Amino acid sequence: MKILHTSDWHIGKRLAGKERLDEQCAVLNEIAEICGREGVDLVLVAGDIFDTYLPSSKAENLFYSAVKKIAGKDRCVLAISGNHDDNVRLTAACALAEEQGIYLYGNQPHVPATGGGRAVCAVEAGPEHIVFRGRKSDLVYVNVLPYPNEARLGEESDPAESFLEKMRRWMERGQAYNTKALPSVFLSHLFVAGGSVSEGEREIDLGGARAVPLDLLPKCDYTALGHLHKRQHFRGNVRYSGSILQYSFDEAGMEKSVAVFELDADGVHDLREVRLTAGKKLIRLAETSIAAAKERLLAYPDAYIELSLYLREPLLSSQVRELKEANEGLVMILPVVQGDDAALAADISRRRMSSSELFAAYYKSLYGEEPPKDLTALFLSLTEEQNEA
Repeated sequence: MKILHTSDWHIGKRLAGKERLDEQCAVLNEIAEICGREGVDLVLVAGDIFDTYLPSSKAENLFYSAVKKIAGKDRCVLAISGNHDDNVRLTAACALAEEQGIYLYGNQPHVPATGGGRAVCAVEAGPEHIVFRGRKSDLVYVNVLPYPNEARLGEESDPAESFLEKMRRWMERGQAYNTKALPSVFLSHLFVAGGSVSEGEREIDLGGARAVPLDLLPKCDYTALGHLHKRQHFRGNVRYSGSILQYSFDEAGMEKSVAVFELDADGVHDLREVRLTAGKKLIRLAETSIAAAKERLLAYPDAYIELSLYLREPLLSSQVRELKEANEGLVMILPVVQGDDAALAADISRRRMSSSELFAAYYKSLYGEEPPKDLTALFLSLTEEQNEA
């Protein structure tokens, strides 16, 4: 069976107030074209379909039209909820979606309908697993674990059970029905310890409290993950496909792609990344004068730009207007009035720090030691709430 792995669509996500629905539509159409060109049977979407719990009607319309196009007439799509998704809202349309070959899993128990007249279809399903039959009557087992939200973490078990104990139990439960040792995939939205995080991702899972060790993952032929926006992989075909667009400026210059592979009784074959070309690129520029900055801006007419300006005097509002008139894609200006070299280096260093690193540096400046992990987690949860507001 030929499978395509994608994740972190973040439909509705903006960049400094700039609407990106047209770009998201274009790249989802590109994924549909890749499915047709590559002869894909099954599409796995590893969470963060939307960017917020309450997506706009335009965002939801785009999702439903795009995922129907991706499914086409003869393939299936399996999508799970991520930490940005309201898993109940996402799965509300299951009864209609399953008729189109689209299977949606959240944290609420649901057993999808099986069968149907499609060339690829689900033939067995449970709350935490689903089996697909391909065009050649080949079978693939998928162990499904959506992002474990706070509601799920607080139920189903002894409160004294740790996060990792819960995760192990859920993973094992999802794998338990593969009694025929079918070729298998683990589909989840989680943070694997050692993964590389970008600026656009919220840090609620960082600091170790929610990091899942690689060795804890179930032994499947392929592990399709979402959550981290940078494309990356670990041993044993454990892979983050990455986001479909560049969503933060530290992803500037980073190629976006989907993973495509064949899976059969002999395991994974022909695993490769297929590049995504739709959407505007993000560019980071740095200059030491307004004139030089304007000239550089003209070289990137169809991009979003972050401009760092190292000046000897404060930036004037009239100069900001000049720069934005030079390129409407300029969405962020970071002015730095240069003083001594040490202060400048410290400022640049702070701009590159994540929220947890900034908090740790501030705490250490006050108390001379690293902050407790539970305090860091509390701080990050507050930034999460602010981002959702």
